[in-house]
Amino acid sequence: MCGIVALVAPGLELEEGRLDPALAALRHRGPDGSGRWRAPGGHCLLGHARLSIIDLATGQQPIAGEDGRHRIVVNGELYGFEAIRQELLARGHRLTTQGDSEIALHLFEDEGPACLARLRGEFALVLWDEREQRLFAARDRFGIKPLFYAEQDGVLYLGSEVKALQGAGLRLSWDLESVHHLLTLGVPLPARTVFAGVRQVPPGHFLEARNGTVRLQRYWDLDYPPVEGAPEWTEGDEHALPERLRDALDEAVRLRLRADVPVGCYLSGGLDSSAVLGLAARHAGRLKAFTVAFDQEGYDESPLAAATAARAGAEWMPLHVSQADLAARFEESVWHSETACKNGHGVAKLILSGHVRAHGYKVVLTGEGADEILAGYHASTPTPGGPAAAGDPGAPPGWVRGNLANARTHAALLGRAQAAAFAAEDPWRRLLSEIDVEGQLRGRTRIDQELYVWTKTVLPNYILTVGGDRAEMAQSVEGRPPFLDHHLFALTRPLPAAVKLRKPVKSVLREAVRPLLTDDVYAGRKKPFQSPPATGRAADPLFEHVCAILRGPQLLALPVFDASAVRALLDALPSLPAARRMVVDPVLIAAASLCVLQERFRL
Repeated sequence: MCGIVALVAPGLELEEGRLDPALAALRHRGPDGSGRWRAPGGHCLLGHARLSIIDLATGQQPIAGEDGRHRIVVNGELYGFEAIRQELLARGHRLTTQGDSEIALHLFEDEGPACLARLRGEFALVLWDEREQRLFAARDRFGIKPLFYAEQDGVLYLGSEVKALQGAGLRLSWDLESVHHLLTLGVPLPARTVFAGVRQVPPGHFLEARNGTVRLQRYWDLDYPPVEGAPEWTEGDEHALPERLRDALDEAVRLRLRADVPVGCYLSGGLDSSAVLGLAARHAGRLKAFTVAFDQEGYDESPLAAATAARAGAEWMPLHVSQADLAARFEESVWHSETACKNGHGVAKLILSGHVRAHGYKVVLTGEGADEILAGYHASTPTPGGPAAAGDPGAPPGWVRGNLANARTHAALLGRAQAAAFAAEDPWRRLLSEIDVEGQLRGRTRIDQELYVWTKTVLPNYILTVGGDRAEMAQSVEGRPPFLDHHLFALTRPLPAAVKLRKPVKSVLREAVRPLLTDDVYAGRKKPFQSPPATGRAADPLFEHVCAILRGPQLLALPVFDASAVRALLDALPSLPAARRMVVDPVLIAAASLCVLQERFRL
């Protein structure tokens, strides 16, 4: 829920009015109200845009501690907060709200940064300590909720979205190295964005700022077990695993049903969302299940979703999305995601979220995260050295090799300056330089190495951005992914490679929730959520829209591509074989996305 923004400027006096355009830029995240606080002397500003989900009457923010020393703004949900509230009351704290966010404030008062170990859920928070003149900010373990920061002209900016930082006065320009990595690897470098100087608080980290100094510190990591010394896996472990997994997932689902407003579910034709809906229905009865129905064979999963909804006793709420719909909302989707996309799936998710909101819902459970904790994307991808081999993490995984192959198409479209600036750089090695290779990769199984890199890069910087928080919150809807519960992850983390890679993909999950699945979903193949390609059919509105963007003035203003090379490719598109168009499709959508960012952010 919500959007947050903060400005800190030691020795300067900030006007409270700087929060107004920042909060206006976050209104889609919090249309139910806003709050702000200015420190005496104006050296700190906190702002909050509210989407009211829990504690509808008294949950306004920023929230102050009893003695006025601390102020906090929180975005997200903290599950199991009721027991912690009782604990805090027993310690003598006086709580002014009935919701979940306030527990983070009082836990910090008692425990400092160590309090983050007590928080369960998806969150980003900023806390100001007036006595110590210290700012503390933190992001959840998997990066479900965004938190950006930048320093400029003596001011530290933090916020849920880059557009809020710009609204508060931050001047933006391109980070061309990050753009290069986005085009070659599919995502920017882990803690970077495509905007120069704008960084992310990494998942599982907190930030502290004091006396003009900013430092980051990790408080949680995936910590896959080294092969050497790993506990022996027994037949008893194997036999008990499906039931243990079902119980842990069931608890994660049950906790995420807690709200003072109705909760629905996103539902595709796949295993993950079907499992979530089936378990949720056991706790909440007749739920609404929201599904995208595409108009092209091979992409439409609505028949499978309809059967699953019927099995769960849910009210099925399909929404037909055409290529014309995707074209009409493409630029809106890119503006909200603040990065380049490579398929229309983010646009479709934004449209579906609007469908959810139109039916009076603010909260939905989602299926994201199952592939990360159970190797759904990786089990069928051959890797040099074998998926269970341990040792040198230097060989790129399959998804990186695939993106590097696409990068050759990008390279042919680059302008001379962009191509020359990074010609000597090895993108994979550069990415590894941002990863804790010795502490988190060395000595792990190959599959755990791959899962670590994916979960630190693609998950927070693409999946949970383009198709997660940003698409949902663009329509004032909060998505809650039970599979990214860190207690559930603690169960799957030590699973041997042989269990994670057993066929069919995610077999342990299939067995754990078998009674909830239709036969077709139980036996189905792994399929990522994709919309039909933009360049598949020349007469499609999305095809025409992407071409119009790339033939427009935005491309000329973008310091990345050679406009003549891009337009030559567009001219050749109708005559290209279908297989070649499929390779070119994500390249052109990414280029069109950057054009939209160029224009919308006035870069």
